[in-house]
Amino acid sequence: MMNVERLQRFNWRPVAIGFLLVLLLLMPFNWFMGQYTTLLVFIGLHTMVTVGLCLLLGYTGQVSLGQAAFYGLGAYFSAVLSKTYGVNPWLAMIIGAIATGTFAYVIAYPIFRLKGNYLAMATLGLGIIMYVLFRQMAQYTGGPDGMGGIPQLAIGSFVFDTPFKRYYLVWFFCLSILLLSQNIVNSRTGRALRAIHGSEAASASLGINVAQFKMKIFVLAAVYASLAGSLFVHHLSFVNPQPFGFLGSVMIVVMAVVGGLASIWGAIFGAAMVRILSDELLLRFGELDIVIYGLILMLVMIFTPEGLFVRLKSYYRRWQTGRLGEVEL
Repeated sequence: MMNVERLQRFNWRPVAIGFLLVLLLLMPFNWFMGQYTTLLVFIGLHTMVTVGLCLLLGYTGQVSLGQAAFYGLGAYFSAVLSKTYGVNPWLAMIIGAIATGTFAYVIAYPIFRLKGNYLAMATLGLGIIMYVLFRQMAQYTGGPDGMGGIPQLAIGSFVFDTPFKRYYLVWFFCLSILLLSQNIVNSRTGRALRAIHGSEAASASLGINVAQFKMKIFVLAAVYASLAGSLFVHHLSFVNPQPFGFLGSVMIVVMAVVGGLASIWGAIFGAAMVRILSDELLLRFGELDIVIYGLILMLVMIFTPEGLFVRLKSYYRRWQTGRLGEVEL
């Protein structure tokens, strides 16, 4: 009986996080999953963007279909500053994050005056406008053909010039963002965000500055996406507008929904599942991938609205409780 009670009270979260860290450390080695290192880099990048959307949509209840726009802004700021103007890539990344956050701050006030479907359409329109600008401002961005020769990140003489090295760089940023976001969710700010998600009117009556909290999370999500965009271009040494269009925004939304809108660590699961699936869809169905994303989104929202990762976690807990019950008997 005592063993059962100890198992029930045991905190498995540190064990799970420790296992995840060990797994991430070993993945890029050739004897393990080295052949998938590039894919794992992209999963890390998309996780960074998805976490911001989870905070915005899952905790604050604000729909955004334009995260790819901020992803693209970070990418192009880093690309143009580091290649065209010779700015240090790290400084270009910081400038890009600050500029993207400032832009998000400026547009947050008019955007958050809208509600529901109007808010979704406004953020969608923002994404489309930025995508058109990326294509049309060819003198800066390279237009539809893109821009190559973007310098790689380096620390002194140590250059991140292989996928193996860039994998650890990307996942360092990714895990830092995940831990920061988890701390936000577990803090007073997180409780305020959940209250806003439940009822903005009730939250305001309790003294919560609803507009300020929504704006801060919107800016934070934009900065996350900008950092991911900067790492993206310095990983590929190339950028074009294609990843930052409407399809890119839809893919990020699907990642958030699959992982669980109110699940920070589920963002890894969602990004991995959708990224792997997107590679297969592109090979097999080409232009039909947007239709399949729509079907996935619809099915998940109907059958597992809390997210596939969260549902699997609940199944595991039920199984664990059943096993403990058997031991007790």
